[in-house]
Amino acid sequence: MIFRNRAAAGEALADRLAADLGDRANPLVLALPRGGLPVAGPVARRLGGELDIVVARKIGAPGRPEFGVGAIAEDGPPVYDPDNLLWAGVTEEGVAGVLAAERAELRRRVHLYRGGRPVPAPAGRTVIVVDDGLATGVTAHAALRWVRSRGPARLIMAAPVGAPQARDALAATADLVVCLSTPDPFFAVGRWYDDFEQLTDADVENFIMC
Repeated sequence: MIFRNRAAAGEALADRLAADLGDRANPLVLALPRGGLPVAGPVARRLGGELDIVVARKIGAPGRPEFGVGAIAEDGPPVYDPDNLLWAGVTEEGVAGVLAAERAELRRRVHLYRGGRPVPAPAGRTVIVVDDGLATGVTAHAALRWVRSRGPARLIMAAPVGAPQARDALAATADLVVCLSTPDPFFAVGRWYDDFEQLTDADVENFIMC
Protein backbone atom coordinates (compact mmCIF):
# COMPACT_ATOMS: atom_id res chain seq x y z
CA MET A 1 0.00 0.00 0.00
CA ILE A 2 1.49 3.32 -1.12
CA PHE A 3 -0.08 6.49 0.29
CA ARG A 4 -0.31 9.63 -1.82
CA ASN A 5 0.76 11.87 1.07
CA ARG A 6 0.32 12.18 4.82
CA ALA A 7 -3.12 13.80 4.57
CA ALA A 8 -4.43 10.96 2.39
CA ALA A 9 -2.93 8.45 4.80
CA GLY A 10 -4.69 10.23 7.65
CA GLU A 11 -8.04 9.96 5.87
CA ALA A 12 -7.55 6.22 5.38
CA LEU A 13 -6.50 5.81 9.01
CA ALA A 14 -9.52 7.82 10.15
CA ASP A 15 -11.83 5.47 8.21
CA ARG A 16 -10.34 2.47 9.97
CA LEU A 17 -10.51 4.04 13.42
CA ALA A 18 -14.10 5.21 12.87
CA ALA A 19 -15.05 1.64 12.03
CA ASP A 20 -13.50 0.49 15.31
CA LEU A 21 -14.55 3.35 17.61
CA GLY A 22 -17.47 5.15 15.96
CA ASP A 23 -17.54 8.51 14.20
CA ARG A 24 -18.12 10.55 17.38
CA ALA A 25 -15.75 8.80 19.75
CA ASN A 26 -14.41 12.16 21.02
CA PRO A 27 -10.87 10.92 21.79
CA LEU A 28 -7.80 12.94 22.63
CA VAL A 29 -5.67 12.63 19.48
CA LEU A 30 -1.98 13.23 20.17
CA ALA A 31 0.23 13.66 17.12
CA LEU A 32 3.96 13.03 17.11
CA PRO A 33 5.37 16.13 15.40
CA ARG A 34 6.54 16.81 12.94
CA GLY A 35 5.30 14.11 10.55
CA GLY A 36 2.40 12.82 12.63
CA LEU A 37 0.42 16.08 12.56
CA PRO A 38 -0.88 15.94 8.97
CA VAL A 39 -1.94 12.34 9.62
CA ALA A 40 -3.60 13.11 12.95
CA GLY A 41 -5.66 16.04 11.65
CA PRO A 42 -8.11 13.92 9.61
CA VAL A 43 -8.33 11.41 12.47
CA ALA A 44 -9.37 14.09 14.98
CA ARG A 45 -11.90 15.61 12.58
CA ARG A 46 -13.50 12.29 11.69
CA LEU A 47 -13.78 11.10 15.30
CA GLY A 48 -14.83 14.45 16.74
CA GLY A 49 -11.69 14.47 18.85
CA GLU A 50 -9.42 17.05 20.40
CA LEU A 51 -6.11 17.40 18.55
CA ASP A 52 -2.88 18.07 20.44
CA ILE A 53 0.73 16.90 20.37
CA VAL A 54 3.09 14.70 22.34
CA VAL A 55 6.69 15.69 21.65
CA ALA A 56 9.25 12.90 21.43
CA ARG A 57 12.82 12.55 20.17
CA LYS A 58 14.73 9.55 18.94
CA ILE A 59 18.08 8.72 20.57
CA GLY A 60 20.25 7.71 17.64
CA ALA A 61 23.30 5.49 17.70
CA PRO A 62 26.58 7.46 17.76
CA GLY A 63 27.62 8.02 14.16
CA ARG A 64 24.29 6.67 12.91
CA PRO A 65 21.68 9.19 14.11
CA GLU A 66 18.95 7.69 11.91
CA PHE A 67 19.15 4.35 13.76
CA GLY A 68 17.13 4.67 16.95
CA VAL A 69 18.43 2.88 20.04
CA GLY A 70 16.04 4.73 22.34
CA ALA A 71 13.78 7.74 22.67
CA ILE A 72 12.42 10.31 25.09
CA ALA A 73 8.98 11.95 25.26
CA GLU A 74 8.04 15.18 27.00
CA ASP A 75 9.44 15.09 30.57
CA GLY A 76 9.56 11.31 30.74
CA PRO A 77 12.61 9.07 31.24
CA PRO A 78 14.48 7.61 28.27
CA VAL A 79 13.24 4.34 26.82
CA TYR A 80 15.83 2.05 25.20
CA ASP A 81 15.57 -0.85 22.80
CA PRO A 82 17.96 -3.54 24.10
CA ASP A 83 18.20 -5.29 20.73
CA ASN A 84 19.06 -2.06 18.92
CA LEU A 85 21.65 -1.15 21.55
CA LEU A 86 23.24 -4.56 21.08
CA TRP A 87 23.13 -4.31 17.28
CA ALA A 88 24.76 -0.85 17.39
CA GLY A 89 27.38 -2.03 19.88
CA VAL A 90 26.62 0.70 22.44
CA THR A 91 25.34 0.92 26.00
CA GLU A 92 22.93 3.33 27.65
CA GLU A 93 25.92 5.06 29.20
CA GLY A 94 27.56 5.26 25.79
CA VAL A 95 24.74 7.39 24.39
CA ALA A 96 24.59 9.81 27.33
CA GLY A 97 25.87 12.64 25.18
CA VAL A 98 23.27 11.95 22.49
CA LEU A 99 20.57 11.80 25.16
CA ALA A 100 21.58 15.20 26.55
CA ALA A 101 21.50 16.77 23.08
CA GLU A 102 18.12 15.26 22.28
CA ARG A 103 16.71 16.34 25.64
CA ALA A 104 17.75 19.92 24.84
CA GLU A 105 16.16 19.72 21.38
CA LEU A 106 12.99 18.26 22.88
CA ARG A 107 12.74 21.17 25.32
CA ARG A 108 13.20 23.62 22.43
CA ARG A 109 10.42 22.00 20.44
CA VAL A 110 8.03 21.82 23.40
CA HIS A 111 8.54 25.54 24.01
CA LEU A 112 8.14 26.39 20.32
CA TYR A 113 5.20 24.14 19.50
CA ARG A 114 3.21 24.45 22.70
CA GLY A 115 4.19 27.91 23.91
CA GLY A 116 2.07 28.72 26.91
CA ARG A 117 -0.56 26.05 26.26
CA PRO A 118 -0.97 23.43 28.97
CA VAL A 119 0.32 19.89 28.59
CA PRO A 120 -2.42 17.51 27.37
CA ALA A 121 -4.39 15.78 30.12
CA PRO A 122 -5.03 12.14 29.08
CA ALA A 123 -6.45 10.98 32.43
CA GLY A 124 -9.68 9.03 32.04
CA ARG A 125 -9.90 9.54 28.27
CA THR A 126 -9.51 7.45 25.16
CA VAL A 127 -6.18 8.63 23.73
CA ILE A 128 -4.94 7.95 20.20
CA VAL A 129 -1.24 8.56 19.55
CA VAL A 130 -0.64 9.10 15.82
CA ASP A 131 2.53 9.04 13.73
CA ASP A 132 3.17 8.85 9.98
CA GLY A 133 4.90 5.49 10.28
CA LEU A 134 6.64 3.03 12.58
CA ALA A 135 10.15 1.94 11.66
CA THR A 136 11.74 0.70 14.89
CA GLY A 137 8.79 1.95 16.95
CA VAL A 138 11.07 3.24 19.68
CA THR A 139 9.87 6.87 19.49
CA ALA A 140 6.25 5.78 19.58
CA HIS A 141 7.07 3.55 22.55
CA ALA A 142 8.43 6.51 24.53
CA ALA A 143 5.34 8.55 23.68
CA LEU A 144 3.01 5.73 24.71
CA ARG A 145 4.86 5.23 27.98
CA TRP A 146 4.51 8.95 28.76
CA VAL A 147 0.78 8.94 28.00
CA ARG A 148 0.23 5.70 29.94
CA SER A 149 1.78 7.26 33.05
CA ARG A 150 -0.99 9.87 32.96
CA GLY A 151 -3.86 7.42 33.35
CA PRO A 152 -5.80 7.22 30.09
CA ALA A 153 -8.90 5.03 30.07
CA ARG A 154 -7.80 3.49 26.77
CA LEU A 155 -4.57 3.99 24.83
CA ILE A 156 -4.37 3.42 21.07
CA MET A 157 -1.37 3.69 18.76
CA ALA A 158 -2.26 4.46 15.14
CA ALA A 159 -0.10 4.78 12.04
CA PRO A 160 -0.74 4.26 8.33
CA VAL A 161 2.30 2.01 7.86
CA GLY A 162 4.81 0.21 10.03
CA ALA A 163 7.28 -2.60 10.28
CA PRO A 164 5.61 -5.78 11.60
CA GLN A 165 8.15 -6.01 14.42
CA ALA A 166 7.43 -2.44 15.53
CA ARG A 167 3.68 -3.01 15.50
CA ASP A 168 4.00 -6.18 17.55
CA ALA A 169 6.38 -4.61 20.09
CA LEU A 170 4.02 -1.68 20.73
CA ALA A 171 1.16 -4.03 21.55
CA ALA A 172 2.71 -4.50 24.99
CA THR A 173 2.26 -0.80 25.81
CA ALA A 174 -0.90 0.19 23.93
CA ASP A 175 -4.34 -1.34 24.38
CA LEU A 176 -4.72 -1.39 20.60
CA VAL A 177 -2.29 -0.87 17.72
CA VAL A 178 -3.86 0.14 14.39
CA CYS A 179 -1.53 -0.06 11.40
CA LEU A 180 -3.06 -0.13 7.93
CA SER A 181 -0.07 -1.68 6.20
CA THR A 182 2.83 -3.74 7.59
CA PRO A 183 5.12 -4.50 4.63
CA ASP A 184 8.00 -6.91 5.12
CA PRO A 185 10.72 -6.03 4.33
CA PHE A 186 9.93 -2.54 5.55
CA PHE A 187 12.91 -0.39 4.43
CA ALA A 188 11.86 3.10 5.68
CA VAL A 189 8.66 5.07 6.32
CA GLY A 190 9.17 7.35 3.31
CA ARG A 191 9.26 4.34 1.00
CA TRP A 192 5.50 3.97 1.40
CA TYR A 193 4.54 7.54 0.45
CA ASP A 194 4.55 9.17 -2.99
CA ASP A 195 4.99 12.55 -1.30
CA PHE A 196 7.02 12.45 1.91
CA GLU A 197 8.34 15.99 2.11
CA GLN A 198 10.22 16.91 5.26
CA LEU A 199 8.25 19.24 7.50
CA THR A 200 9.66 22.25 9.35
CA ASP A 201 8.97 23.87 12.70
CA ALA A 202 7.00 26.53 10.81
CA ASP A 203 4.80 23.82 9.30
CA VAL A 204 4.04 22.50 12.78
CA GLU A 205 3.21 25.96 14.14
CA ASN A 206 0.92 26.70 11.19
CA PHE A 207 -0.85 23.38 11.57
CA ILE A 208 -1.42 23.88 15.29
CA MET A 209 -2.73 27.41 14.80
CA CYS A 210 -5.23 26.18 12.19
